[in-house]
Amino acid sequence: MEGKQLKKLMVGMALTATLATAVTPGFGSIGGNQGKAYAAIVTYKVTASKLNVRSGAGTNYGIIGSVVKDQMLSVVSKSGSWYKINYNGRTGYVSSDYVQASGTTTPPAESTTYTVTASTLNVRSGAGTSYASIGSVTKGQKLSVVSKSGSWYKINYNGRTGYVSSDYVQASGTTTPPAESTTYTVTASTLNVRSGAGTSYASIGSVTKGQKLSVVSKSGSWYKINYNGRTGYVSSDYVQASATASPKLVVDSFKTLGNAQQVILVTADNYDTKSAKIQTFEKVDGKWKQVLTANGVLGQKGFALSKKEGDMESPTGKYTIGTAFGRYENPGTKLPYRKITANDVWVDDSKSSLYNTWQQKPANGRWTSAENMDIPAYDYGFVINYNESRTPGNGSAIFFHVGTNYTAGCTATSKEQVVSILKWLNPEKNPVIIQSPVSELDKY
Repeated sequence: MEGKQLKKLMVGMALTATLATAVTPGFGSIGGNQGKAYAAIVTYKVTASKLNVRSGAGTNYGIIGSVVKDQMLSVVSKSGSWYKINYNGRTGYVSSDYVQASGTTTPPAESTTYTVTASTLNVRSGAGTSYASIGSVTKGQKLSVVSKSGSWYKINYNGRTGYVSSDYVQASGTTTPPAESTTYTVTASTLNVRSGAGTSYASIGSVTKGQKLSVVSKSGSWYKINYNGRTGYVSSDYVQASATASPKLVVDSFKTLGNAQQVILVTADNYDTKSAKIQTFEKVDGKWKQVLTANGVLGQKGFALSKKEGDMESPTGKYTIGTAFGRYENPGTKLPYRKITANDVWVDDSKSSLYNTWQQKPANGRWTSAENMDIPAYDYGFVINYNESRTPGNGSAIFFHVGTNYTAGCTATSKEQVVSILKWLNPEKNPVIIQSPVSELDKY
């Protein structure tokens, strides 16, 4: 239940992906962003008598070693004025002021085609969630990726430059990352490491049975690895995944989901905080996938141990999703949708036989108190099916709606995220919402 207009909160998805890049003089950034994809790693020569190799792109990062004058480096990518290199099987960074390109550089490759994997993905005006959304793309849509900036891909979007989170798109080309894992174990007694992805390439060394390899990417039946500071390739027939890179999702341990294939999880650090984390998950081919993460707010006094009418607390528990609503036309949700009118109210009078139901004015003696629905907080939202038995005094008008400060017992987030979740929700997938302090998630 919410009784005041709340300001708009801008939050969005932030996520990670991998795209091997390299930047060379003469082929710098595009539109001010480093990271144009190159067809090959470029070799550079050290010009300083001694040059520190650091763990990150800046002098504030620790020194992990050094290189000397005329030493050749394989540069993977550029970050500001620092080059990312392979250093003794580790990732290191050197100042670009003290190395220079050796030999002919490779021109940038053409833009790569990627496929959207999220149901709906925001396109932003810059590389970050702080930038405004200029539109969206949907699952299966093909994108022409121009370059990468951090964890964001720069794309051409309706004649404009846009950015999408790299976590929800994947390359449509032939080179693919390894399926689930980045750490692999050698299974052959001795395995050649080659300079290219094939037996026609020269052997640059070997690895032995049980040795751990850090796999960068896969090309056909060959894995690209970091080998003694160089790029090498090993046959995928003689290595096997030894550690999964995909962390277990919190919903994987839930035992009470039944036939639910969509979950909205609302968590807080404790009962007394009004700040919440909102995550959405969907089961695809029998496996849970995370779709969205956003900031949200709860009741002014946080979560309720035992929800009561007017306590300014949000109920904990697992609930089904009810009717979607809004003061405007249906934004594209598959849920049953009801457009709010000036006469719509939600009855919060515990003594009324219509307690905890959606009604229309005038009251005509049917109730003495009701929540006005025609307010900005309810521009869009949906009903959380709490207190369906309509037990007097146990709380009413529990919604998921628009808001940024606090609520009177509902859960809220930015209008952008509310609409995104509404479009994603599918009643055929039996969606539920779980609200809980983090410490009590084992109940579910």
